[in-house]
Amino acid sequence: MASLNVCLPRTILLCVRVVGVRYFTYIGTMDGMGLPVSRSPLERLQFDNVALKKLPVDTSDQSGPRTVEGACFSRVKPQPLIKPRFVAVSSDALSLIGLNTPDVLDDPLAPEYLGGCRVMPGSEPAAHCYCGHQFGSFAGQLGDGAACFLGEVKAPADQCPELLRENPSGRWEIQIKGSGQTPFSRQADGRKVLRSSIREFLCSEAVFALGVPTTRAGSLVTSDTMVIRDVYYSGNPRKERCSVVLRIAPTFIRFGSFEIFKAFDENTGRQGPSHGHDEIRGQMMDYVIETFYPEIQQNHTDRVERNVAFFREVMRRTARMVAQWQCVGFCHGVLNTDNMSILGLTLDYGPYGFMDRFDPEFICNASDNSGRYSYQAQPAVCRWNLARLAEALDPELPPSRAEAVLDEYLPLYNTFYLGNMRRKLGLLRKEEPEDEMLITELLQAMHNTGADFTNTFRCLSQIPCPTEGNDEAEEGVVKAATDLLLEQCASLGELKAANKPSMDPRELSMLLQLAQSNPSLYHMISNQSTVATQLEKLAKLKELQDVDEEEVKANHREDWTAWVTAYRKRLAVEIEGQSDTQALQEERVTVMDSTNPRYVLRNYIAQNAIEAAENGDFTEVQQVLKVLQKPFTTQLGLEQPRWLGPRRVDERGERDEGEQQGSEAAASSQNPVPYDSKPPVWANEICVT
Repeated sequence: MASLNVCLPRTILLCVRVVGVRYFTYIGTMDGMGLPVSRSPLERLQFDNVALKKLPVDTSDQSGPRTVEGACFSRVKPQPLIKPRFVAVSSDALSLIGLNTPDVLDDPLAPEYLGGCRVMPGSEPAAHCYCGHQFGSFAGQLGDGAACFLGEVKAPADQCPELLRENPSGRWEIQIKGSGQTPFSRQADGRKVLRSSIREFLCSEAVFALGVPTTRAGSLVTSDTMVIRDVYYSGNPRKERCSVVLRIAPTFIRFGSFEIFKAFDENTGRQGPSHGHDEIRGQMMDYVIETFYPEIQQNHTDRVERNVAFFREVMRRTARMVAQWQCVGFCHGVLNTDNMSILGLTLDYGPYGFMDRFDPEFICNASDNSGRYSYQAQPAVCRWNLARLAEALDPELPPSRAEAVLDEYLPLYNTFYLGNMRRKLGLLRKEEPEDEMLITELLQAMHNTGADFTNTFRCLSQIPCPTEGNDEAEEGVVKAATDLLLEQCASLGELKAANKPSMDPRELSMLLQLAQSNPSLYHMISNQSTVATQLEKLAKLKELQDVDEEEVKANHREDWTAWVTAYRKRLAVEIEGQSDTQALQEERVTVMDSTNPRYVLRNYIAQNAIEAAENGDFTEVQQVLKVLQKPFTTQLGLEQPRWLGPRRVDERGERDEGEQQGSEAAASSQNPVPYDSKPPVWANEICVT
């Protein structure tokens, strides 16, 4: 029997299940057979594409990349795939648009619709035009170079009221990413490969399960359509499978959407493609506020006051989002203005990373040489991006009013951050002035000892509150807690590797000489913070060269004993005046274990799933999804990966989309590493860019 090919007429198909994935085999057409034609679940979706009605659409059918002037969207045609098939679907995400997962998986046309081979009735494929500041510089027109807006689907009548509060429009925008060229593809082919698609699919759902605002991923389709990738320019290109992710959000409008009106930029010589079309800016603001911020629209009759309130709410949501990132150790990797949602959602999963060993200077994007988007820089970068949004909204938003709102950002961020951190430490009853210092000292101890970020916080619920009149047991409790935390610390070898400077020693030496001989030139050509970081690493590495493993362990014990002692004293304050300390302890454990995840999408977990999928086994992707959808609870039978394939040495990746490079640093080791474990040695070789 022939295999299902691209865009066949309506056919009868035989469904065959192989290793948990459905494949469809062609039997014959229904022409002349008199059989009823049942509609695909995707053909029954109710579209109401308000964005295309309210905002200007470029209708040119000119092919290839081009400048799009005076429009927010351009009509496009998704490019079909060969033999599209599901890798995985998210039931929770698909339910947002009223789709039932079994029905979708049993539908032979579903992979074609969700892979861009067919256009659903009511869908109006388009690409969104936006600009952006990338790594601090205005890049001009960017836009959906690989994503395709399919339309807005009406939410089911029985949608959860809480979801509708988050999305008052009552519609969900759906788009597919990886469906081919658009006017905004520039020199690219508009395709995404399996690796980057798996990372985006899994992380979208993982971040949602952690309680962080985010866009969603409903399905992942792969195919037999191949593209060549050699992102590291190593001379080792290889063919990879084109894959498509279904993304879902109230809207994918972003900060950069408002930068299409930007005037000539003196630094880069670029301007927005719709510079001078100021009336469209007003249209966009009206659409966004009326649709997604209806209370603001209703509560303000004065346009300026309405716009100020809108910007303040965007600022608040952004501060909340980045505070949540910091508290789960998530690093976005490319916080350009075109990657920031106007609704305060985590948007565009490219070279992201969850920290393993705690390091405030953690950089998840290997191409971020200056550390602009490091973990510790994220709150400040988000404020910088908000300032660029404010500039883009001028004159609808007066600069003086915007600046006043921006002054509120840091205090608000700190409030969100401290509130989250108190919950992570189980400080539920009281807010004490010393709490901020206790948190700072915890992070310093984690940094000094190379402690695992996720697992260290997860351990804290096992440290009990003091009991009155039991001082004799205190020393034993502190020792037991310290022993528990020491298990999450790095070895001497790991610390040495972590503090090895990333800059070539010759380059660093040259810059230091230049700083003395020609300070003005030094300031022009170097990043001073980067040089300072390299020097700090060198100093730390020198210290580590002069100690042995036992001395390191002793130092670690000293650090953690001091912190646990301080923590226990703070817990004693927490229970003062409480009549039922046992109930407080139980509540504390419950809150902490529902705030500090057991599982996050570490790079090695994603890499295992990618390698399995590239070898034709999609069950690891599906299992990882199940684990990440319940990140706070132990899941019996799903503790460790099913895939134990060898690590491979090859050059792999895709620019701007978080591709990975595997390694066989431990090819001989086939022992499965549990999902809640610190990363294996081979994970150090994973590179995301």
